[in-house]
Amino acid sequence: MPRRLPLIALSFVVALCGCHRRPQPGTVVMLIESSPTNLDPRIGTDAQSERIDELLFDGLVERDNNFQPVPALAESWDHPDPLTWVFHLRSGVHFSDGRTLTAKDAVWTLNSMLDGTIVSAKTGAYTKIASVQATDSATLLVRLKSPDPALLWNLSGGAFGVVPVGSGKDFARHLVGSGPFRLVSEEQDKEVVLDRSPSSWHSPAGVDRVRFAVVPDAITRALQLRKGSADIALNSLTPDMVGALTRDMKLQAFKSPGTVLAYFGFNLQDPLLRDQRVREAMALAINRPLIIQTLLGGMARPAESVLPTNQWSYDSTLTERPYEPAKARELLDKAGYRIGKDGVRFHLNMKTSTDEGTRLLAAVLQQQMRDVGIALDLRSYEFATFYADITLGAFEVYSLRWIGGNEDPDIFRYAFLSGSTPPQGANRGRYENPEVDRLIAHASSAPDQDQRRQDYIEIQKILARDLPAINLWYLDNVAVVNRRVGGMTLSPSGNYKFLESITLR
Repeated sequence: MPRRLPLIALSFVVALCGCHRRPQPGTVVMLIESSPTNLDPRIGTDAQSERIDELLFDGLVERDNNFQPVPALAESWDHPDPLTWVFHLRSGVHFSDGRTLTAKDAVWTLNSMLDGTIVSAKTGAYTKIASVQATDSATLLVRLKSPDPALLWNLSGGAFGVVPVGSGKDFARHLVGSGPFRLVSEEQDKEVVLDRSPSSWHSPAGVDRVRFAVVPDAITRALQLRKGSADIALNSLTPDMVGALTRDMKLQAFKSPGTVLAYFGFNLQDPLLRDQRVREAMALAINRPLIIQTLLGGMARPAESVLPTNQWSYDSTLTERPYEPAKARELLDKAGYRIGKDGVRFHLNMKTSTDEGTRLLAAVLQQQMRDVGIALDLRSYEFATFYADITLGAFEVYSLRWIGGNEDPDIFRYAFLSGSTPPQGANRGRYENPEVDRLIAHASSAPDQDQRRQDYIEIQKILARDLPAINLWYLDNVAVVNRRVGGMTLSPSGNYKFLESITLR
C-alpha cells in the first residue's frame, strides 16, 4: 500500500543523514508545506496566508472555538437596525511601526477592496456594504445596502485584517500590522520570520521569534523534527510518520477533532463533468471508510456537508454517501460511457500540489476510480502554481481543503453562488443553480436565525444532490511537537493562534 512508503523512506533518510542546525534560543521553528501566496490580509486566501496573517493583523472581531464572534479591535458593537452596524474600537492600539490605529484605518481597509484599489477574491464578502465612515477615531459606522448576517464573520481575524491608511498594491512588500507578531523577513519557498511585536496591545507572546520553514516534502519535515532542527509540524505528516516520530522521547503528538474539510472538486464547464451522473458515480466510487482507516490512520470523520457538524446551521438529516462501485458502473453505463477494450471509459486530468499527503490521496483515488473505468491522470505542481490554476479554472478535477471558511454558512455565498467565481469569490468549479442563488439571497435578508437555518439546510440538500464537489472528510488536527515547547493547545480550526501563548523550556 502507498501508506508504507513514507515510513520506509523516513527510516532510510534518518539512518544516512547527519545533524541539522538547531533552533536559536527564543526561536520556535514551525514547518509548513508551502509559502503564503500573499500576506496582504486583503488579498491572501490560501491557508498559509490567512493563518500567518492572523498573527500579524487584527480583525474587528475574533472567532471563539464555537465559531462565535468575540471582541478584538472592536471592544463592542451595536446593531441598531438591519442596515447599520456601529463598532467601538479599543484605544491605545498601535501598528508595529508605532502609528496609532484608528477607525480611519478600518475605513481605508474596507474601501480599498470595494473601490478597486486592491483586486481580491475577498471583495465579494463586502459587496453589501453601502458606505463606511469613521465618526470619530474610535467609532466605525458601517451602512449596508441590504442585511448581511455574515458581516461579523467576514470582519474577523484570518478573514480580515486592518491595514494602515494609504496601504496600496505593494503593501505586501512592507507589511505593518497590529497583531502580536511583526514580519521580519519573507523568502519565497524558504521561510517567513516573525518577531514578537513590542507595540502590540495583545498580551506579549511567549516566544521571541517564530520561523516558518517552508519544507514541501513530508519526509524532510519528519527528518527535521527527528533531528531537532524544527519544533512543530501541524497537519502536515502522514499517520505513519506521526507514529514513528512520537516513539522518540523528545517528541510528542497533540490531537483533536478538526473542522478542516478535504474535498474533491469538479470543473462544471467541462462537458463530461457537467453530467451529474458522472459526478454521482465518482462519489460512489470513493471508499471513504477505507481511506480514513488506512491512509489517514483513523484521524478523520466522513463529511456530508461543507459545514462542520457542530455548526449551528448544519443539516443533521444528511445521510452518509455509501461506497457502491457497482452502482457507479451502472450510472456510467446509463450515461453512455461504456468501458473500452483497455478497461477505460474516459480520462480525466487531476491536478494536485506536490505535498506528500495530497499525492498519496490522489494515488488512492486514482486506483479507486480505475475500478469503475475512470482513468485519473495525475499532475502535481508546486502549490502556488497549482492554486493559481485552480483559481483560473484551468483544471478538470482537483483536491483541496476548506480551512476556516467553512465554519460559517457564508461559505455557500463564497463558494457556490453563481456570481462568486474568482476573483469575486471561490466558486472555482463555476457551479450555477438559480435555486441555490435564491436561497442564499433569502437567507441573507431573513429576520431571524431560524429562518436562515432552514434556507441553509435546503441549500445543503441541493448541494448533496447536485454534487458540485464531493465532501470527503473532516480532518483531525494533529501536531508533532518538540517537548521543549510548552503550553501547546489546538483550536478546532487548526489555526496558528497557539503560537501566541506557547513557551520554550
